[in-house]
Amino acid sequence: MFLLKLLVTLMSVFHSSSKNNYLHVYSPGDIMIGGLFPIHQQKNTTKDSGLISCDEFNIQTLLRTQVMIYAIQEINQRSPRLLPNLTLGYDIYDTCGDVSLAIRAALQLLKNQSDPQKCLIPSSIESPLPEPETKVVIGERSSELSIAVARIFALPSVTQISYASTSELLSKKFKFPTFLRTVSSDRYQTTAICELVKYFSWQSVAIVGSDDEYGKYGTDSLKKLFGENNICVEFVEILPGNFSENSSTAGDLIEKINASTAEAIIMFTKDRNVRIVLEGVIKKKMNRTWIGGDTWSTSPEISKIEGIESIGPVFGFIFKQNDVPGFQDYISSEFNGSTKSFLSHYQLSPKNFEDGTECNMTSSQSCLHYYIDRDESYSIYLAVQVIAEGLRSFNPLTPSNNLSPQLFNEIKKINITVNNTNIHFDMNGDPSLGYDVMFWNPSKSKGGVDIRKIGEYWPNKNILLNEDFSQWRKNEAVSVFNCYKKCKPGERLTSKHGKCCYECITCSTDEDTCVNKTEEFLEWTDPFSIILSIMAVFAIVATVFSAIIIRINRGTPIVKAIGGCLCFVEMASLLLGFSLTFTFIGKPTPNSCLGIPLFGISFSLCISCILANLIQILHGFSFDPRVCSKIKKLNHPVALVIIISGVQVAVSLAWLLVLPPSAEKVQKATKVLYQCVIYEDSSKFFAATIVYNSFWGFVCFIFAFKGRELPDIYKNASLITVSMVLFLIIWIVFLPIFLTLEGKYKPAINSAAILISCFSILACHLAPKCYIMLFRKEINNQNAISEYIRKHYERKDISVIPS
Repeated sequence: MFLLKLLVTLMSVFHSSSKNNYLHVYSPGDIMIGGLFPIHQQKNTTKDSGLISCDEFNIQTLLRTQVMIYAIQEINQRSPRLLPNLTLGYDIYDTCGDVSLAIRAALQLLKNQSDPQKCLIPSSIESPLPEPETKVVIGERSSELSIAVARIFALPSVTQISYASTSELLSKKFKFPTFLRTVSSDRYQTTAICELVKYFSWQSVAIVGSDDEYGKYGTDSLKKLFGENNICVEFVEILPGNFSENSSTAGDLIEKINASTAEAIIMFTKDRNVRIVLEGVIKKKMNRTWIGGDTWSTSPEISKIEGIESIGPVFGFIFKQNDVPGFQDYISSEFNGSTKSFLSHYQLSPKNFEDGTECNMTSSQSCLHYYIDRDESYSIYLAVQVIAEGLRSFNPLTPSNNLSPQLFNEIKKINITVNNTNIHFDMNGDPSLGYDVMFWNPSKSKGGVDIRKIGEYWPNKNILLNEDFSQWRKNEAVSVFNCYKKCKPGERLTSKHGKCCYECITCSTDEDTCVNKTEEFLEWTDPFSIILSIMAVFAIVATVFSAIIIRINRGTPIVKAIGGCLCFVEMASLLLGFSLTFTFIGKPTPNSCLGIPLFGISFSLCISCILANLIQILHGFSFDPRVCSKIKKLNHPVALVIIISGVQVAVSLAWLLVLPPSAEKVQKATKVLYQCVIYEDSSKFFAATIVYNSFWGFVCFIFAFKGRELPDIYKNASLITVSMVLFLIIWIVFLPIFLTLEGKYKPAINSAAILISCFSILACHLAPKCYIMLFRKEINNQNAISEYIRKHYERKDISVIPS
């Protein structure tokens, strides 16, 4: 009876379909503005006919269409000043919140485009699409419908301005090139939600999204933001399109929320889904903290649910609110007492509102003003102002075949201020208008909740809450916020019955999702890292300096004495060893964990060059025929280097290819340790690398020790003996430490062992020779060498003469 009476009163202005209840209103003008509004809500689909039943009427949405009509009439009344010789018309369709009806309405708005005869133009003829009658469209409300119709409006470059679609997907201009909106993107809303969680220092949250563009993109964005800020997401539930109170999904979700330890439940889905969930929560007598998106944060249908005050504190975000200038007076004066008005039903229906006022025919004001919202209505008003400013920027009455693209280009460039609201579009067609932070305060006197603004959020800024809200929290006798304790490191929140909602319990060692664990690794700013880095840089500079000196003196006897060209190979391997120091510092990555295998290659190359040099010394100064014949067989420096280093290269490459060390997280009670892990299966490669290099280091030590008495003026053998002793001692000490030490300083020990090993060779084998080349040039010649050998054997002969 209610619907029948309403439809009778609507007939004078709106036209109703004979098959469905969706509505349409039209007023001619020089420039036509289309409108898409879900005046009815889709209830169900008739199985036999397949028709949509749109019988759930929404008076708030109907009033939003009146905002569009009011704003257009206001522009027309001011047209001599704003738009000379130009009037705006409107063509508004009721989409019932259904995709198929929205697409049908979009095609009606572009009826020149949807004329079947237009599709018969041969493809060989290059002809632009005919100009549509509608130049710009305001709508749709939901992101799902806006995405569907945006593809249609993009074909003739008709501008679409949504007043409530917030999905991030609509910001992709390569998909929706003519889509704009007068509300902020969900990219900012999800950031605002994350900032609220951080403001209260909550450690864990749960997210309930939905299987649509709004819910899916919002949920993905929230998960990414919480991950970047080390906030635990305990669970994510995506509600299907057929979600209902009788579905198994609803029951499972209620149980999951009941068992959850999350400090806040984020409901990022449409209001219909939220209503179903919260009704189930009330039945279960559950108490949680809730965070709502713009779809339901001020919904009167949800805030008036019986028992809603018992669900716990509710925070919400809505678009920046403002009144449409003069609209309330327009509603009151235009429709008050008018039986011709399509809104007269709401003038005649007595209703008790939350302030206790009974609204009826004798009231001084119309009942309708109680249904006027201050967010979406204002966004619609802004959309009309934006269109008018775009039209004012050029002359739309000039004959043109591409008016729609011109208008779009003008609209996207506007930058105006309407009633202290500055609006302009970025490259994605999005404004930055900010959000109001709302809070549902349980109200015993009013029976339900009192929704109040407690703060605001502006993009790229922090949450700013009002002082009176902070004071309210302090003065609350039993504040629900006291239930959310900050747990100590190594503890997590868990559900608890009684006065408080939660208590802290000890986390298990492999659990990092319940508490903010600190990340631990050898950071670049650590004093140990700084010392190692300084030593490595100094060693690299010293090696390069040594290479330059040796290169300048390459033809002198001392360069030949340390291996000739092989000393450059030795210095290159030392440079690699010193550079590996930096792979052990910082957060481990797959590439930085290759330090030990690469060190095996570099050091085997270095030690093979030293061994070849020692054999040359023994061959040159040993006069024992038996020793000489054996050493002569080994005196092939290049072959020796290739064979010794080649074996190690093969072992290291096999290690890197089969099962290389990898970066892993090691869970601790209060922290997450990042380190390079050598798997048990690859420990044989690690052992082979260390044993192989140690073996050749010991061989070098034996050769050097035997050659320490030879008449070598440059003391090669003696100095190499010292460097090999240092190398062997370092790795004997290192191995037990490496196998037993845990923590972030384990890679520092690795780095220090490699650094000292390479330093011992640079300092004992190469540095003394560079000193001679710079400051003792008198012994860097053949005469000095011959004189030293002669004196050496003279002393030896004297020592063996019997007394």
